[in-house]
Parts: sequence; C-alpha cells; structure tokens
Amino acid sequence: MTVNEDSFTNWKNREEIAESMIPIIGKLHRERDVTVLLHSRSLVNKSVVSILKTHRFARQIAGEELSITETLPFLQALTTLDLGPSQVDIGLLAEAYRADDRGLSVAEFTAGAVAGATGANKIERRDGRDVVLYGFGRIGRLVARLLIEKAGSGNGLRLRAIVVRGGGAEDIVKRASLLRRDSIHGQFQGTITVDEANSTIVANGNEIKVIYANDPSEVDYTAYGIKDAILIDNTGKWRDREGLSKHLRPGVEKVVLTAPGKGDVPNIVHGVNHDMIKPDEQILSCASCTTNAIVPPLKAMDDEYGVLRGHVETVHSFTNDQNLLDNYHKADRRGRSAPLNMVITETGAASAVAKALPDLKAPITGSSIRVPVPDVSIAILSLRLGRETNREEVLEYLRDVSLNSPLKRQIDFTTAPDAVSMDFVGSRHSSIVDAGATKVDGDNAILYLWYDNEFGYSCQVIRVVQHVSGVEYPTYPAPAA
Repeated sequence: MTVNEDSFTNWKNREEIAESMIPIIGKLHRERDVTVLLHSRSLVNKSVVSILKTHRFARQIAGEELSITETLPFLQALTTLDLGPSQVDIGLLAEAYRADDRGLSVAEFTAGAVAGATGANKIERRDGRDVVLYGFGRIGRLVARLLIEKAGSGNGLRLRAIVVRGGGAEDIVKRASLLRRDSIHGQFQGTITVDEANSTIVANGNEIKVIYANDPSEVDYTAYGIKDAILIDNTGKWRDREGLSKHLRPGVEKVVLTAPGKGDVPNIVHGVNHDMIKPDEQILSCASCTTNAIVPPLKAMDDEYGVLRGHVETVHSFTNDQNLLDNYHKADRRGRSAPLNMVITETGAASAVAKALPDLKAPITGSSIRVPVPDVSIAILSLRLGRETNREEVLEYLRDVSLNSPLKRQIDFTTAPDAVSMDFVGSRHSSIVDAGATKVDGDNAILYLWYDNEFGYSCQVIRVVQHVSGVEYPTYPAPAA
C-alpha cells in the first residue's frame, strides 16, 4: 500500500470515529444540558470535518494533533455517569490523563475529574429563561442564531419574541428570510417556517413571536406568556439608564444593551468584569465590539507587564450607520460612500476601557478608520509597558493566555503567515492575536488584534446573558486560575 493510501485510510477511520461521536454529543446536550468542548471549542452541532479540525487545533497546545481515538473513550465514559448540567472539555481531560500517574482507567479518571457535576453534587436543571430581542438588525439576527443553536434541552435561554417596527406587506416573511440567509455568515443551520396568521417564526422548533411596536411602552410581554425575561436591546436608540428603563415592562426583568452604555450603566466585557455584575442590577451594557476586542488582551498585558499608556487604532469594517453612496449624515465624514472610501472616524472604545478595567490607571487613546469590507476588523494596540521584554516572550505569554487562562474564550491566537480578514468570519472569540504582525522593542509592544465585529461580539453578548440568567454552567475539568 502506498503512503497516500495509508493517509487516506487513516482519514476515513478518523471520519468514522467522528461520526460515532456526533449522536453522543447531541444526546448529552439535549437530554442532560451537557456541552462537550475540546480545548474550549464546542463540539455541539458540529460536522465530522469540523470535529476533526478542532482536534487538529490541539497542535497549538501540545505541538501535535490530538488523536480522535484518544478523546472518544472520555466521551463514552461521560455517558455512563449521572451527569448534571455542565460543560465538559474532553481535550483537557485527555491532556490531564496523560500527565496523571495514578494508573487509573479512563472511566475512573473521568468520574473523578467531573465529580462536581455528578450524583449529589450535580446542579439541577433550571427552568428555561425567556429572552426578548428588541430590534432585529445585524447583531439581533446573529444573537437569535446563537440562542437557537444553544437551546439544548430547552432549559437554558429561550428566544420567545422579537420586537420590531412594522414594515408593511410580508414583513414577517422578509425578516425570516434575513434570518435564514446571510451574505456574510451563510445559511441558518436548520429549518425556518413562518406562521403569518399568528405572527410567529418557528426556527428549529423554537416558536418566536414577532411583536410590532414603535416604543417599549406599547408592549405588555405577559400578554404573550413571557415572564422574567431578559430583553436584549439591539437598536442602540437608548443608552442611558433612563432610556433603557423604558423596557422594564410587565414580563421583563433585565435589559442588556448591545452598544456602549452611558452614565452609570455598567459596561460589561465577559471574561474581564462580568463577575462584578450585581445580582439586583437590571440594566447593563455589553459595550462595543472594539471594546470587547481590546480589553481582554489589554488586561492580559497589564497583568504580566504593567501598562503605562496605550493607543488603539481600529481599522473597522463599514456598518449600516454609514451611507452606501454619498448622502447627508449628522456625523462628520460618515456621509461619504462606505464601499468606496476609507473614512476616518472616532471610537468610544478607548474611553470605555475605564469602565471595564477600573484598576487600569494608564491613559488609553483611540481612533478609527472605516474601510470598504463588510465584516471583520483589526485593532492595532500600541502599548508602553512597565518593564522591558522581547517579542518571543510576549508571543509565548499571549499564546498561553489564549489556551490555558480564564480569558481563553475571549482571546485566540494565530501564527498563520497568510491570514487575512475574511479568514476570521465566524470567530467566536472577541479578538485574535496575529503573532506574525506583533512588534516588541524593549518596553514598547504593538499587538494586531483581528475580530469579527459582528459574530464574535454577538458571542460575547450571549455569554453575558447566560451569566446574568444563571444558566452559565461550570466547566470540567476546572480551568486554571
């Protein structure tokens, strides 16, 4: 047999194993609210090839691909346990098992590693938490996709309604079509049907009521059977506490804004300051996509090196706020055609850092250039550090942060020498460190941080909503502190 035939046979064998994993992963998710991860990347609803590629990602951790034959026994062991709602990382289980010298079987080791989620220790399933989307634009539709994807057994977040202004004939059909197909993020993974008579969109079995209103005061959510809901405002029309309080109607308990909050509204970047949310806080903001991109690596650099000052320059994809062709706009320059120009504008991300990182005393300035791409941006973070270092040390540190720290869901890391912006469409991280572009000279460091300003940000919004709703389940094995 030739080498090529050996490689092909090996590939087919791994495909077969990955196929056998899919129903196990799905059953754990649907029936027990268990999300199976592999080095912090979810394997739920993933294809055979996606599962194999995720195993290959482990090369960044151990220098070699994680064998799917190595992780399957841990997955099988989970099915034998009285496992409660949790997230279980079979990549970390395999890695820890390799380092363990107690001579335990895979089943014994797995039982011990997830003991906090089994038997008398397991968390009981919580009732599902209602979610309402106020506005259904770019972020609203991506958040809807994520909520539907994560519905699991139905005991987590449940998208119950979207609130929009009436758009005329076939309004609901057109909105469903925009959810079904997206020019950047591709087709919706599942089925969508429309019940115009009852003003309902059914997506993968999730019945979503479409409510038409021009103002929050027009809606009584209890009339639709909605209670204690978390309302996600995607319009950005109201940004202060007074304005956002309009959403606190019958049936709504908390309001989450997908834009920078003003005044005393907390700006939350999950992974950095979400633990600071007070249980009785009813109104909060998820800040901006750029704030979410720069704050996690800024915190990481400050923790290790100290940051004396910094400047962030964002090269940002154009947004719906700009004009397709030259036309009046209340802001300077933004009236010029977005697909034809680079447009210098401002960013509030630098000033928002103080809200998310109050202990950081370093002055951070910022500016932005909008460029003719539809999605994925890059933040160039220039820092004056508290001590001298070198490029190799900084890259190794950030690589480790992306793989092993509490910020690993926020910070990703790439060494690809030919990566360009479109390669990061669909990234679930809030920023991706580009190793090849990183510059370090003594106490000066320049980081190039890619981010999907639509999808990566939407993932951060969902993480915040999961946290405040109480359906953010613990991860096993417990991540390093």
